[in-house]
Amino acid sequence: MILANAFCLFFFLDETLRSLASPSSLQGSELHGWRPPVDCVRANELCAAESNCSSRYRTLRQCLAGRDRNTMLANKECQAALEVLQESPLYDCRCKRAMKKELQCLQIYWSIHLGLTEGGEFYEASPYEPVTSRLSDIFRLASIFSGTGADPVVSAKSNHCLDAAKACNLNDNCKKLRSSYISICNREISSTERCNRRKCHKALRQFFDRVPSEYTYRMLFCSCQDQACAERRRQTILPSCSYEDKEKPNCLDLRTLCRIDHLCRSRLADFHANCRASYRTLTSCPADNYQACLGSYAGMIGFDMTPNYVDSSPTGIVVSPWCNCRGSGNQEEECEKFLRDFTENPCLRNAIQAFGNGTDVNMSPKGPSFPATQAPRVEKTPSLPDDLSDSTSLGTSVITTCTSIQEQGLKANNSKELSMCFTELTTNISPGSKKVIKLYSGSSRARLSTALVLPLLMLILAL
Repeated sequence: MILANAFCLFFFLDETLRSLASPSSLQGSELHGWRPPVDCVRANELCAAESNCSSRYRTLRQCLAGRDRNTMLANKECQAALEVLQESPLYDCRCKRAMKKELQCLQIYWSIHLGLTEGGEFYEASPYEPVTSRLSDIFRLASIFSGTGADPVVSAKSNHCLDAAKACNLNDNCKKLRSSYISICNREISSTERCNRRKCHKALRQFFDRVPSEYTYRMLFCSCQDQACAERRRQTILPSCSYEDKEKPNCLDLRTLCRIDHLCRSRLADFHANCRASYRTLTSCPADNYQACLGSYAGMIGFDMTPNYVDSSPTGIVVSPWCNCRGSGNQEEECEKFLRDFTENPCLRNAIQAFGNGTDVNMSPKGPSFPATQAPRVEKTPSLPDDLSDSTSLGTSVITTCTSIQEQGLKANNSKELSMCFTELTTNISPGSKKVIKLYSGSSRARLSTALVLPLLMLILAL
């Protein structure tokens, strides 16, 4: 009798634990009202298929046209439309960077969320889906390229930024898009206009959105031991066209200009969301995610808010948009705070140095603790051709017109980046393998059930 009861109890508990461990149990009453997020283009389609939602959405768009938030909310019909849409898929929708309909997706997102905010927030929520992957295989790939674990003498003499340019030339897509933005950003328009910045920015966006990060990160965040390498890193985005200007605008004015454009506004919000310094984490990055910060930084290149290294110092990493805080008036404190998110950002600095060193927070027992070195500015020096040894000094004798530009018959200007040429290599680079671990496998649930039920069975038998 005891054994029969024990068997029944064992069967009942096993089935109960199986149901609790099953993902389907998460669809119960405890998650009532929860909606899985969808991209805003799909959310708009779902809203359009429902008459109440679609009519309220049209009303809200009319309310936002030419009105500030306070004026809009003073209208009861506008406020009612906003309240209805907060219960629709549009409220929780997000976008993916470089998705096919990214601009349309972002326009839909801001059409809702601009009505939910005061309009003058220092930090805005990111419209992009959060980065959950660490992509530590990219960091391991970087450690191979940067010489981690190799002979320290050999590694110290290597120009990792030169190696990154050569690696890009081994990939057809990377080589093609890099060659494109170099030629566009170096093309002189007239004696008074050195380049077409708008076209240069577009070509840069295409490069960083379409080329895998294992190539783009290596060019942007390569570690350097000397000034020649650091200058090549600074010249990666062709700063004389894409970054520098005759005068530096006020940073708050530049931010206002950026926020007029949905793409620029979204990339800036994403940078703040993923790179804003956090003193509650080991690395000073939100959720200790270096990958999210580096991706957000790269995502801003090719816009008015384009950041870059301020000098070619190999010992100190300082980046900034092309702006300052002169003329801020009573907003000087806010302006300085905005600028410090670039120039004195421990999360961004740690992420750049960690990638250059080939390490990740999950791969090292301690978080990095790099000092924020403010290196003295040095005179700008010309970029190096890809086949130039890192031991070569930065002299004017190495400055030559890029062969690829001459072959295309393009007119190169007199900028310091026109000598960036390509070198073909014969080595092969194989990316690191990616492993997917299933957290809720059937066998793990069975082990969970057995581990909990067996002690109870033994207790019953003992009775």
